Amino acid sequence: MGREADGFSGAVAAITSAFGDATRRGIYLFARDREAVTASEVAQHFDLHPNVARHHLDKLAGGGYLEVFVDHVGSAVGRPSKRYRAVEGATSSVPSHRDDLLVLLLARLLPLVEPAIAEKVAYDVGTEYGHSLGVQMSPGDAPRSIRAAMQSVADALTAHGFAAHAAQPSAPASVVRGACPFGNAAIENPVLCAADRGLVEGLMSVLCGDSVAVQLSSKARGDEVCATFAG
Repeated sequence: MGREADGFSGAVAAITSAFGDATRRGIYLFARDREAVTASEVAQHFDLHPNVARHHLDKLAGGGYLEVFVDHVGSAVGRPSKRYRAVEGATSSVPSHRDDLLVLLLARLLPLVEPAIAEKVAYDVGTEYGHSLGVQMSPGDAPRSIRAAMQSVADALTAHGFAAHAAQPSAPASVVRGACPFGNAAIENPVLCAADRGLVEGLMSVLCGDSVAVQLSSKARGDEVCATFAG
């Protein structure tokens, strides 16, 4: 029951973060009704500054509701245009029972593996996935600052069930989790936290254009909060 509640809370937080803004909801519907859109098209349609339109689109992309690609064919002479399109089925808020089954399988397999090996595998999987997710979120973009990247990381983690939020500007650059999609499996097998750290490092390596030192605090390992600190 606890893990199911955490999963539902994470799903609610993801949708609230992505669609809590009326303009952003309109932009999502605008993109969903078209094959793909650019920030310029959204800015013109909603009478926004292009940077504001891009912020909303990136927020939706970070939450997994839009996917990003670079149009090398349809663009005019000059820099290829960055386009956004809706991800099919992305607005479903019900956690997958298949995911529950995979976590249960992991919980059974991990005790059979040497902890150091299991932690390395978890970290490598997280890093590879984070890198591929970062490429999808910002193809061809200029590197972001660490703080701006951490906001995108929070959006991406929330979409994956962590109910995450970035720290206030006055605090060190960090992302705090309000829920964990691994549930009790992480408490019983803290090596799973290595996948979380790898995921953030993989994302940051793309968003910041270079490797960024990441430190993780975890309740499963006795810390007060589950959080990632960068820089």
